[in-house]
Amino acid sequence: MKLMIASDIHGSAHYCRKLMKALEKENTDRLLLLGDLLYHGPRNDLPKEYDPKEVIKMLNDIRDSIFCVRGNCDTEVDQMVLEFPIMAEYCLIPEKDHMIFATHGHHFHKDALPSLKKGDVLLHGHTHVPAWEALDAGILYLNPGSVSIPKKDTHRGYMILENGEFIWKKLNGEEYHRHKL
Repeated sequence: MKLMIASDIHGSAHYCRKLMKALEKENTDRLLLLGDLLYHGPRNDLPKEYDPKEVIKMLNDIRDSIFCVRGNCDTEVDQMVLEFPIMAEYCLIPEKDHMIFATHGHHFHKDALPSLKKGDVLLHGHTHVPAWEALDAGILYLNPGSVSIPKKDTHRGYMILENGEFIWKKLNGEEYHRHKL
């Protein structure tokens, strides 16, 4: 299975459109969204072409291909307009001999780890900074960064997971990092 992983759209129709083009180009089986879909949050500036209603339409159009976890900016009101579940705190993805714990990152993160075993992966967004970091206890921390509001001079982008390999890409599809489990 080929999976696209993205996070932190924050209501930007402009960057959500670019993500949809990348999704089509990548020809993935599913899209995993790591939260913060519609609202920009009080700490962030408005992203380019802030239009949550347009983002709702784009995401609902591909609802059968999406699974999602709840971000700190996602609410029950958002769930009322989105036609796929967004309120789960985390999901588990078995990949070869590893368990991937996918969450937004505001509850579970590298300083507040969930129950993971050596070799497992903590995957989250929230920081808006791409990451691939080995943590103590043999756990791998990964982050795709943000689709619309990158921080610390990083790229807008997403990740691909296929055959045990994570590939970080800019929204234009340019690869900039790989990590094999």
